[in-house]
Amino acid sequence: MRIHGDRLSGNCYKVLLTAELLDLDYEWVPLDVVAGDTQQPAFLAKNPVGKMPLLELDDSRCLSELNAIVNFLAEGSALMPTDAFARAKVQQWQFFEQYSHEPFIAVARFIKRYLGMPEARRAEFEGKQAGGHKALAVMESALSASPFLVGNAATAADISLFGYTHVANEGGFELSGYPAVSAWIERIRTLPGFVAMEPS
Repeated sequence: MRIHGDRLSGNCYKVLLTAELLDLDYEWVPLDVVAGDTQQPAFLAKNPVGKMPLLELDDSRCLSELNAIVNFLAEGSALMPTDAFARAKVQQWQFFEQYSHEPFIAVARFIKRYLGMPEARRAEFEGKQAGGHKALAVMESALSASPFLVGNAATAADISLFGYTHVANEGGFELSGYPAVSAWIERIRTLPGFVAMEPS
């Protein structure tokens, strides 16, 4: 299978990390979103929405939307609980990430790291800070009570939240005030098969 994405994108990295933790065989197809790779006809033929990441199976079927991809890859593994309530908790955290976390932390990081903090978007960047810290506080509370987001073992929920949380500082979010989140980040980094966002 092929994973189309930008390794420095937190959303794409989540898919790559899932594949690595599960020791899956895949080909990485690099994309440059700033250069417009996701708007090229060849890519749009696979994903008309024009977004990455994209999973292309060996039978040419394609799957988009990062959490759909993560959950598809995690199905049948220890990263996806079999208990119905625990699975719903995984999805609860994934929805939280997409609606209450990513719109603040990921967007602030994009403005600062990808775009170089253009003055025209400085107010937007500053406006993302309160929402990002609110999301981190929610995580801090949960991770103060449990080593991982859904119990005592890593799940797809942790991968979905790790992608942008561990680079939140690149969006202006200092993590020193969130000790439980910082300890969780280190636990994720010690998982067998872990690979960093930026290749060494």
